Order: sequence, then C-alpha cells, then structure tokens
Amino acid sequence: MNTSVRVRFAPSPTGPLHIGGLRTALYNYLFAKKHSGQFILRIEDTDQSRYVEGAEQYIKEALDWSGLTLDESPDNPGEFGPYRQSERQHIYGQYAQKLIDSGHAYYAFDTAEELDKLRKERESKGETFTYNSQNRTHLNNSLNLSEEECQKLIDGGQPYVIRFKMPMAKQLLISDIIRGNIQVRTDALDDKILFKSDGMPTYHLANIVDDHLMKITHVIRGEEWLPSLALHILLYDALGWEPPEFAHLPLILKPNGKGKLSKRDGEKHGFPVFPLEWKDPKSGQVSAGYREDYYLPEAVVNILALLGWNDTSDQEIFSLNELVEKFDLARVHKAGAKFDPEKTEWFQHQYVQRVDEETLAHQFQQWLKGQKQIDSKLDYIRHIVHILKERINFVPDFWNEGYFFFEAPKDFNSKASKKAWKNGTSEIISNLKTLISEQNDFSKDHIQPVIKNWIQSQNIGFGKVMQPLRLSLVGDMKGPDVFDIITLLGKDEVIKRLEFAQNTLK
Repeated sequence: MNTSVRVRFAPSPTGPLHIGGLRTALYNYLFAKKHSGQFILRIEDTDQSRYVEGAEQYIKEALDWSGLTLDESPDNPGEFGPYRQSERQHIYGQYAQKLIDSGHAYYAFDTAEELDKLRKERESKGETFTYNSQNRTHLNNSLNLSEEECQKLIDGGQPYVIRFKMPMAKQLLISDIIRGNIQVRTDALDDKILFKSDGMPTYHLANIVDDHLMKITHVIRGEEWLPSLALHILLYDALGWEPPEFAHLPLILKPNGKGKLSKRDGEKHGFPVFPLEWKDPKSGQVSAGYREDYYLPEAVVNILALLGWNDTSDQEIFSLNELVEKFDLARVHKAGAKFDPEKTEWFQHQYVQRVDEETLAHQFQQWLKGQKQIDSKLDYIRHIVHILKERINFVPDFWNEGYFFFEAPKDFNSKASKKAWKNGTSEIISNLKTLISEQNDFSKDHIQPVIKNWIQSQNIGFGKVMQPLRLSLVGDMKGPDVFDIITLLGKDEVIKRLEFAQNTLK
C-alpha cells in the first residue's frame, strides 16, 4: 500500500448522523491513517428537497466530538474542492454529455404520468415495471426518436432525464475487499437516471465523478450501496476511468439481531442511536445523543470499532491510535453486528475509570451547577469523585451514588429504618454524638479507630452502631465506606444529621 491512499466519508445532510454512519466514518478514518492517507468529508446534497437545516453542522460536530480529524472538508478545503456537491453542480453536465456522446446514456422524455400508468398496468398483471433493456426501445426516449425530434423537445422546454444504457446480457465479476468476488448479470438491472433537466445530477453520477476527480482510492461505505455497485463499476468503465477499490460494510443490527438498528429501537429501549442530541427543526422532537448522555467519545469509538471488526485477539479496550495500528479491512465481517446497549455501558465504565479524577471533578461540578443549582467547592467534589469513581458509569451517577454529600436526609427508607433503628438505638446514638463532639481531628485515619474502639469498649454489636449511623447520614443503607462519609461531611453536619434521625425515628 502506498502513501496516496485517499478515502472519503460522504453523508447527505438529511438529518442527524446515525451511529452506523459514524462507524462508516470511523472505518474510513482508521484505514486512511493506517496507510498514511487522507480522510475527506464530502457533503452529498444534490437532493435539495431532502436537505435539513443544521444537519451538515451536526455531522461535522459529531466527527469532531469523536476525534476523527478531517484532512479535507468544506471548512478545510484542499486542492480537490468544492466539498459540497451543490457547489459542484457546474461539473457534472459535461460527463453526462460524454456518456450520451459515447452511446452509454440516452435522453428519456417519459412523463411521471406515463410511467405511473405503465407501472399500474404491470401491477394489474402481477408484474413489476422496470425501465431497462427489455422495454427501453418502446418508450419515449432518444433511442427511438431522431436527433432532430430530441433537440426540438429539449429546445421546447420538455422536461427530461438522462438514463444510463445498461448493457444487455453482460456478466460482471466485481471484487469487494470485504465481500470477495460478486457476480451480477446486467439483465437484472434498470437504466438508472443520471442527470435531470434542472441541471442536477443524481447520486450515482455525482458520486462517481466526484470520487474520480478527488482521486479517491478506496470507497468504504455501507452495504445498502451494494445494489448500486454494478452500475458504478459500469460508469467508471464507460467514462474510461480506473475504479477505486470497494468495501461494503455490514449493518449494525437491533439488539435482538432482527433488522437494522433504528431510532425507534433507541427510544423503545432507552439508549441513543445518534452521537449527539438532535432536535428536529420541523417537529421539535428531541432525540438522545451519546454526548449529552455523558458517554465519553473514546468509549463510543471503541464499541463502534468492534461492531463488525476484530483483530483476532481477546483485547477489547483500544485507544484510537491502537485501532489505527491494528485496523484491517480484511478483518471486517460480512454479517451484521448486533448492538448491545449493556456492553456499550460496560465500555463507558472501563473508560471512565481511566479518566483523570480532576477532569471528572470539573465535569461533576458543572453538572451540579446546571442540574441542581448547587455551587460546591472543587476540592470537596474531588474527594467525592475519588470515593465514588469505581461505582459510576456516567457523571450524573456521582449524584445518584452520593446525593447525601450535598443534601441531608429529609426522611428515611422505611425498610432500612425497621432493620437499623431498634429499642435502645437512640441512646447509642446519643453516646456516639458525645464521642464525635469531643474529636478535634476529623480525618478518617483518626475517627475510624476512635469509633471502632469505642464500640468494642461498650460491648455493643458492630451492626447496632454502624447501621443506624449510616441510616442517619444517608437516609438509607447504601453508600461508600461510612467513615469516608463522616470525614467529608465534617463534625457539625454529622451531629446535625444524627440529631435529626433521633427526632424522626424515635
């Protein structure tokens, strides 16, 4: 493999980027960087009727959040721009004309009404209408009209399309890096539209022309484009160009493995299928995103890399640099990969344990301000992060696991209260309060042995003290080491909570 590898991620700005699309971008990025090549973003917006405001910016933001740095893009153009198809509109007509001139394409003047009538006639006989080599010589196109008749129609403003003239009875043998050799008979293919009289190309022509002019060496895309592969190969041949190498990626499947992962699956089971939160500009409907659900981008990239590829080892945790080093398209599977939300959370947990505690403390501090209107000192939050880090998957989990560090109990779990608060408990707590009030050193190293030695000296069962103590401080029988809680809350707060428990649970 030489250093001239050039790959592109070419999404349409018709809505938010699905994680399947993000995985396609990731595999393109990994392949490019593995071979010291270029990773390019091209926005395929030829279908203006489906353009969605904000979608292009969303795509770029999602790639940036994921750490997939672009070498060329609309915002960072190289020498092969423009990088939006709508800005390349002036390029495609000459190639459509070249195909007409060489006999590989033809003008078709059939109206939508005429084609719809033909479809209905076929359907009434239980057949399917396809515009192809079997019937094109009987339809309203330049294969049946004289050059003069065609020109008259065009000059008169008659709407038309340019269709590819699919070869008859040709057997194609196509090579795909992932799929191997694929055989296709052209008789089964229709004469696809390449260009319209409004001056806009369809995806098929624009895609081929852009990949050629941008010197794309490898086209790595989803398997939904496999049915178009034969047409694309024939277009390269008709234009006299060497095609790139192709690799068609498997689908990301629903958790049960039955069908492609969809937005509805995420809504039904409570997990995101988009990298970032998306607000539909028309409906206002908000779809969850991994970023806003406090996933780390490194965790999302790691799980996506393994949805369809492995390096033959048992290793599961890969940094982006390790993925670049080990990635190989030949190791991408043909079969779809089931999406596992629980496994995704497991990856998040592994990565959050690797994150610097200072970073987590800052993130939790911001979360507290934004979500709970609590302005707490960073040093205090650092200690909480250190104590709770192993228990959490996401930044908001610090609150779920440690809300009592910020709010004193207003009531107590009834089941825990029955278990922990017995006859005589209030007296024990009174004596414990006295002991605590006498301590000047409230560090864990001091307070833990003081309380434990006191319990032993009183000949009281350890649980008879520690259970009501925890209940008083937390409001429930949960939380980290009770001596960590005591030390962080401080003497005055601990005594206050013990008194409240006595008055409430007496």
